[in-house]
Amino acid sequence: MPTINVKIINQSANPLPEYGTAGAAGMDIRANLESPVTLQPMERTLIPTGLFMELPEGYEAQIRPRSGLAIKQGLTCLNTPGTIDADYRGELKIILINLSQEEQVVHHGDRIAQMVVHQVDRVAWVPVASISSTVRQDGGFGHTGKS
Repeated sequence: MPTINVKIINQSANPLPEYGTAGAAGMDIRANLESPVTLQPMERTLIPTGLFMELPEGYEAQIRPRSGLAIKQGLTCLNTPGTIDADYRGELKIILINLSQEEQVVHHGDRIAQMVVHQVDRVAWVPVASISSTVRQDGGFGHTGKS
């Protein structure tokens, strides 16, 4: 499997993001907190990670929820997938929301999200007078599979 080199600064005491298994697509991201953060039901907050990185030009990092955290605690990421552009140099921060009906606590070092790095193609728009037809046409929002 091909790899890319990504420069990273880790100002936390947590390990660098890492893949949980050999077949994992995402790397676990951990909370960098001085004290626990409590989220009430439907409350959202920005959780710091202590990570700063320099993605190569032509790449992006996507921040995605962790399925275990979502099903067990009702904590998930907003703005998903969150995109980190190659020219961003600030701290990676994760927008978490508590969708459960009970308060949830995030502790320092908790795995709060996963990050997937992808190559990105640039678009060159080609203005035209018409585009091709398809069977679907403009059907959307649950259109497929219905008569």
